[in-house]
Amino acid sequence: MLLSHSHWQTSARADSLAHMRFGIATRAVAFLACGTIASAAEPAPLSQDQLSKAIRTDSLTIPTPGELFAALEKPGKPDWAGQYRTPIPTTYSNRGQIALNLGGLIADGFIAVEAQDSQQVKNIGTDIVKLAKALGVSENVLSRGNSINEFAENSEWDALHEELEATQNEVKTSMQSHRDQDLVILVSLGGWIRGTQAVSAAVIKNYDEQSAKVLRQPAVVSFMHSKLNDISMDLKAEPLVKSVSDQLAAVEKLVTFQSGKGPTLDEVKKLNAAVTKLMEEVQSKGDAK
Repeated sequence: MLLSHSHWQTSARADSLAHMRFGIATRAVAFLACGTIASAAEPAPLSQDQLSKAIRTDSLTIPTPGELFAALEKPGKPDWAGQYRTPIPTTYSNRGQIALNLGGLIADGFIAVEAQDSQQVKNIGTDIVKLAKALGVSENVLSRGNSINEFAENSEWDALHEELEATQNEVKTSMQSHRDQDLVILVSLGGWIRGTQAVSAAVIKNYDEQSAKVLRQPAVVSFMHSKLNDISMDLKAEPLVKSVSDQLAAVEKLVTFQSGKGPTLDEVKKLNAAVTKLMEEVQSKGDAK
């Protein structure tokens, strides 16, 4: 049961994700079970000082890939189809790696929705179900695969967006009920890495300083890093999880641009290279034990 809702969205004056309206959950468990946009009244924007204090005392939600893409304010429509990647394996045996890749696949689903590509949505939906089954999530999650196919067939893009949000939340709540809370952060982290990879690549393709400001996310990366430090010792010791955690420290520096200014094209390229390296490692079929 949710103790509270989390909510963030871009403000007209916001110049980065760090200045967006982050809803702070009243207790940490709320982060583990929700990620949808609340229907309650919009909270007032948090100042940087309030945000930094809130991060120390409460939970800051990680933006979903859909929210991250929506925050990208670019003149014209980005070439989302140009951000597709080749299909990844769906036969991983390591649960940490499965969780990271499930998050990445959900981000791929959002990319396909943005590109309004029905077939790509269905292909990704099938892979999402395969990885979800491997994690032993609830039947509610698996049934959403049929809904995704149905909405894709009918090109119902708004409904597809909502269904992907619901799928991600179902995965989180299902793992929560199975006491797999450590894997929830990995699903969210995998989605963020893949989403940031796609957004940074889109910015590089048509660089605009104003649009690039969306990549300023030091508070979000710091929060994800702190959550990784809280997971079980066994999972934390896994080579892949340890490597991802170690690399997040460098990524945090790459998303910490000067406040009020967007990153340069060179800085965006460095960030894209870093998250691409992370994503390639996450999806590698090597021995991630």
